[in-house]
Amino acid sequence: MIRKTLVIAFTILFAVVLYAKDDKTVKLTGYLLDNNCSAGKENDKNFAEESAKHPTSCAKMESCEKAGYAVYADKKLYKLDEAGNTMAAEVLKNTKAAKGVKVAVEGTVDGDTIKVTKLTEVTG
Repeated sequence: MIRKTLVIAFTILFAVVLYAKDDKTVKLTGYLLDNNCSAGKENDKNFAEESAKHPTSCAKMESCEKAGYAVYADKKLYKLDEAGNTMAAEVLKNTKAAKGVKVAVEGTVDGDTIKVTKLTEVTG
């Protein structure tokens, strides 16, 4: 009887942990911005418009690359982790867009940061 109870308890605990972990997994599409230009502007009235017009040349500047990157999607700014910053720099290096680099991001949310597993440019 005790053995059955323990098995059931561990099964429920395992299911809860898996369920909680999946809740944080996200797939977003938004605009890639450097943290220098996006810091503190998330709640600005025209931020969505400004994000779509952000110059690629600005995001490629050395100081902006060092500051790291974020994605503005669904009216929220998500900072990228180190892996995401590396992927973002690569996207910016290869993009043909002069402004408003749109990206698809997959990963898990931890506070206001995404631990990125995949980041690709959305064209068209």
